[in-house]
Amino acid sequence: MKKLVAADRFELGVCYYPEHWPEEMWEDDYRRMVETGFTIVRMGEFAWSIFEPEEGVYQFELFDLAIDLAYRHGLKVVLGTPTATPPAWLTERYPEVLNVTYEGVTLQHGMRRHYNYSSPKYRELCARIAAQLAAHYGNHPGVTGWQIDNELNCEISEFYSESDHKSFRKWLQDKYGSLEKLNEAWGAVFWNQSYTNWSQVFLPRPTPVPRQPNPHQALDEKRFISDNTISFAKNQADIIRAAAPDQWVTTNGLFGHLDSHQMSDELLDFFSYDSYPQFSSIHTDPGERNPLGDRSWSLSLSVVRSISPNFCIMEQQSGPGGWVNRMDMPSPKPGQMRLWTYQSIAHGADMVLYFRWRTATMGNEIYWHGLNDYHNQPNRRVREAARIGQELAASGQEIIGTRAEATVAILRDYDNEWDGEYDVWHGPFMWQSNKEWFKALQRQHIPSDIVYLGGATTVEELARYQVLVYPHPAIMTDETAVLLDEYVQQGGKLIFGCRTGYKDKRGHCYMRPFPGAARQLCGVTVEEFTVVKGTRRPTFISWTEAPEALTGADAFNDILHVEEDSVEVMATYASDYYKGKPAVTRNLRGKGEVWYYGAVFNEEAATRIIGALNLRSPAEHWLELPSEVELQIRQGESASLTFLLNYSEEPAVISLKEQRTDLLTGESISGTYSMEGFGVLVLK
Repeated sequence: MKKLVAADRFELGVCYYPEHWPEEMWEDDYRRMVETGFTIVRMGEFAWSIFEPEEGVYQFELFDLAIDLAYRHGLKVVLGTPTATPPAWLTERYPEVLNVTYEGVTLQHGMRRHYNYSSPKYRELCARIAAQLAAHYGNHPGVTGWQIDNELNCEISEFYSESDHKSFRKWLQDKYGSLEKLNEAWGAVFWNQSYTNWSQVFLPRPTPVPRQPNPHQALDEKRFISDNTISFAKNQADIIRAAAPDQWVTTNGLFGHLDSHQMSDELLDFFSYDSYPQFSSIHTDPGERNPLGDRSWSLSLSVVRSISPNFCIMEQQSGPGGWVNRMDMPSPKPGQMRLWTYQSIAHGADMVLYFRWRTATMGNEIYWHGLNDYHNQPNRRVREAARIGQELAASGQEIIGTRAEATVAILRDYDNEWDGEYDVWHGPFMWQSNKEWFKALQRQHIPSDIVYLGGATTVEELARYQVLVYPHPAIMTDETAVLLDEYVQQGGKLIFGCRTGYKDKRGHCYMRPFPGAARQLCGVTVEEFTVVKGTRRPTFISWTEAPEALTGADAFNDILHVEEDSVEVMATYASDYYKGKPAVTRNLRGKGEVWYYGAVFNEEAATRIIGALNLRSPAEHWLELPSEVELQIRQGESASLTFLLNYSEEPAVISLKEQRTDLLTGESISGTYSMEGFGVLVLK
């Protein structure tokens, strides 16, 4: 049975690195942490050479002192296995553990994550250090849980060492059983790529056209990396569970080429995430219209919630962020750190640790600021954290265990994400449409979930939602189509975008009219299609209910042909040679309906469909909100909590038709109320 994120109280804490600071500073640090309202600290994830200064020689004195002292101050400790940073003695003695780039360059000691998951020697050494740590701290009353490694697949998520090629070959042998089946799956007859011996099979390697591998090989590569990463983490999880059965196990991050849902289901008590909302602000596409900025981080948090409904934030942004030469994020304005903390909580966090207690004075992260600055003097970020600590000490018990509520879900799956990294004919579209749908729902205060479809997904899981949006699932099996049809027949509303359903699980195109496996669901076929670029000028869509209200038909156009009498044309193309042809259709099927949108979604089009579906905010009957305020609901057995988050620096005026109490202050609120800039309310 999985352990809870927080059982008795909301856990608020901070990341701390005792090896970075003189021992005489620890006592004061811990004292001030407790005064700030912290209950938990994370440490140890980068300290391998301290635990094992030379092979087979282990020393625990430094962390014994640090953990014992934290425990005496009433602080719980999360201990990381230090395998993200193999020490210099290890990589010098066993260079085969090092990762290798696509081009064949060996990555050397000097940063972090310079190892590969496949090396038998590295796995052996990781198992050994994990076993030593678990045996030593598995019964320590101050150690509450474990973080495996750190940010698996961060920095780099491709692996081309000799061990990786061998492991990939073995993975393929287990998957396909024979070269005949491998050649069929990879379409190897094309360009004469057929294999006659397993020794000829490798991960993708440099080709005459750079980064141009067989697309089916590239898809299997991503599947292999995910399975291999999970296998690497499992070695440590199994060791820790055997030696420390009363302590929980998690890992942090949300990075590429890793099925985090499978990993969490099989290995972890709950998932952990590192939340840095300013990443979304500084990396916004300059051409994007009406961006959400740091509010768009809620989309990432929705993904985390799909893995673990209640989760831990192992690193919450607390200051300006950046390495010496990259990621130069500005300082949060007064109130923003609190806003971002409650953003994480609104989406399901029952534990939040800030990164970090004090800004490092050396290394690549000297500009990745923590709560305390180098000078260690009081500052506004520490005061803001103390305010949050006081609030959660009083109200956190009512928050933990409640779960986010939504009636709309955006569907994703790993096969399409991984295939879409290489296939530009559908991959970029998914990310745009996800973002645009999320923006449209956010601005109308309609909470939404992210749901990842997999082989174990049931119709009961999908039936919780009134509406499912599955923007561009190029890969769709007949089994998935049957599952989605069950959902629709029972009354669900399903929305597809262009490029739906035309590939099988191998990434081969069906020899069927598009949308392939989804044809019966949609009741239409694709008469013709085109990318919208170059000589193909941007096109527009005219909606039947409001012909004058044109919206852009972005990036790709499927020209539709109605096949069933149950299909209604909701919009047509308003320009180009296919003017007047169906662009958006709705098929009434069973008790439900299936929409097909022939382009890549934008916010305006998503808003039109939301209106046609008569979707409304769940708080519409008692609450009026301006667009800059996010609404998120967490529901428990006996309580419903409505989180309101103002992402504007300016006050936001809201109107309550019914009286509510702010959980954080105890204040009763009704009528017109002005939220402060970057303000937060938790209404019950």
